[in-house]
Amino acid sequence: MPLTDATCRNATCPEGKARERYADSKGLYLEVRPAGGKYWYFKHRFANKEKRLSLGTYPDVPLASKVKRDPATGAVVTVVKGARDLRDEARALLKAGTDPVQAKLDGKQAQRIRIGTTFERVARDWFEHWLTRKTPRHAEFVMRRLEADVFPVIGAKPVGDITAQHLLAMAKKIEARDALDIARRAWQMAGQVLEHALAHGLVDRNAAKDVRPGVALKARAKVNYARLDA
Repeated sequence: MPLTDATCRNATCPEGKARERYADSKGLYLEVRPAGGKYWYFKHRFANKEKRLSLGTYPDVPLASKVKRDPATGAVVTVVKGARDLRDEARALLKAGTDPVQAKLDGKQAQRIRIGTTFERVARDWFEHWLTRKTPRHAEFVMRRLEADVFPVIGAKPVGDITAQHLLAMAKKIEARDALDIARRAWQMAGQVLEHALAHGLVDRNAAKDVRPGVALKARAKVNYARLDA
């Protein structure tokens, strides 16, 4: 018989048992431990092997999804995804020939990579490749500009999350102190870092190319010097 929220709320593990399982339907069950912890699992078979996928803990993950209606549009919006919906998503992966357990592991690995590859870390890697044929003076200038103007604004962001708007905010901050040339150079340097990230599969595109700096940033006013006779 399918579970109810009341059953989940009152579920306990009998004394002396390592765990107690309360079955719902289609492979979903709630496992209760002696200490009181309640864990959702989806039991399934993939490649002729029995597996189980962890779906979170109750009550953080409820039995059914919690929804509300958007007052502006009237649309129903999911607030907290429930165990049954998570199970159905896993079943859809199975139907498509994908192991949901492996898909979850791949997602966690991608998240670790995304968090570990900040813009600053990628920029420093790019710098090591870039400086080999540059003069020490020029290389020092570039790193000084990165550390002073670029890293404080976007250095901690995962490189895959960087958008043209982030680059624009960084360049505008430099532009605000009337350092127009440095603002453009910072944009160009960030673009080279993102090109490096693109070449190594860390981003899907170079966000610096989404907006031309000439359109977004101020141009330095031209100065006409006095004409000299021959």
